[in-house]
Amino acid sequence: MTWIKICGITNLEDALVAVEAGADALGFVFYEESPRRVNAPEVRSITEQLPHSIERIGVFVGGDSGQILTLAETARLSGVQLHGDRHNSPRPEGQPEDPRVVDFDCYIGLQASRFRNGGSEFARGGMFLGSRERIRGILLDSGTPSRPGGTGIPFDWKSPDTADIVKRIRSAGWNLIVAGGLRAENVGEAMTQLHPWGVDVSSGVESRPGKKDPDKVRAFIRAVREADRANSN
Repeated sequence: MTWIKICGITNLEDALVAVEAGADALGFVFYEESPRRVNAPEVRSITEQLPHSIERIGVFVGGDSGQILTLAETARLSGVQLHGDRHNSPRPEGQPEDPRVVDFDCYIGLQASRFRNGGSEFARGGMFLGSRERIRGILLDSGTPSRPGGTGIPFDWKSPDTADIVKRIRSAGWNLIVAGGLRAENVGEAMTQLHPWGVDVSSGVESRPGKKDPDKVRAFIRAVREADRANSN
């Protein structure tokens, strides 16, 4: 079945609705400019009350890797999702790996629009503190340089550019996660076009930025499972 992440969680009520509806992972945004921004103590108060089986992923844009790991430990996360070139640069030769990285799965967030000039971002996207084996997936989103995600707008799932980057993600052995403008009404089409390992939604299941709509959360997860059944036939 397709992995489902409900991102932009800001409170326990929304987290529990997503868990009850069948989400596999919850996302907590630490990006300062996001209307869904949370801090580590807030997230910890939520994650401590979640089933252990639910992935708890912190979303970071730029920043120092050591600081990110400290926040992840404080918030009791199970994984980190990294956006921005600073994270996607390989660890310098000879620099020791931070031993804490073994405690966290890693997801790399990339913008579909930035591969039209040779895909240099993808070429750098393979490392987080030198720990390639911990990368669980590449999240392909529709952000812009000034707004790395949460735009509520899908990228072009049918374009040759998209086909090219999807092919390269898969040839590198990474799982493809589709994000950007997904909602219950269109997630099935995205899955049919791209056959992702996972899907990620935030604004598409909200009543307002930072507050989830329970009915939209449940409808989104039902739509994913219906697409799973349809695509398996």
